[in-house]
Amino acid sequence: MDVNAKARYIRMSPRKVRLVVDLIRGMTVGEARSQLKFMKKAAAEPVLKLLNSAVANAQHNFNMDTKELYIKQIKADGGPVLGRWRARAFGRAAPIRKRTTHITIVVSEKEKKAPKQIKETAKTSAN
Repeated sequence: MDVNAKARYIRMSPRKVRLVVDLIRGMTVGEARSQLKFMKKAAAEPVLKLLNSAVANAQHNFNMDTKELYIKQIKADGGPVLGRWRARAFGRAAPIRKRTTHITIVVSEKEKKAPKQIKETAKTSAN
């Protein structure tokens, strides 16, 4: 079962958030938490907060085991851009684009594989 969580309108550029998101894609929740905790990127904080929210959703709403969860999908898409203007030389104006980000995360439980059973072939004796 997949559990979703979204953080929208994060006041950070999607390009900067993707640097963090790409590092933790596919990791288990424990690995991702420790990676984000010690990362020196400002984008690690909202991503960690979102990851904790997704894990809490899985635990409380679906009774999933947090030790079995991994990040199935995570993406950082661009949100609306705030347009501002900055004064430049000779009475001109230059645009400032204040970008926002929508982060989506999907966590899922690892599928438990059944142990392989050894096929017993009928032993025929050639007498």
